[in-house]
Amino acid sequence: MPVKRTVMRSSKGKKLYAVRDAKGRFKDIQSYKKSHAMDMKRKSKAELAKAAKAKPKAKAKAKKK
Repeated sequence: MPVKRTVMRSSKGKKLYAVRDAKGRFKDIQSYKKSHAMDMKRKSKAELAKAAKAKPKAKAKAKKK
């Protein structure tokens, strides 16, 4: 299940994602760049289901002369 992330800015102006625990304390802080890259690499359940449904059929080998 996705975790709610709070967008913050560092003193240098870089965008950060902060994840808080149930008590409101910081659990994890990551740079936007690192976090976004991992989000793009991961596939959602819908993307995985669609890929499994549309698996390409095996190609037929070319006949040799």
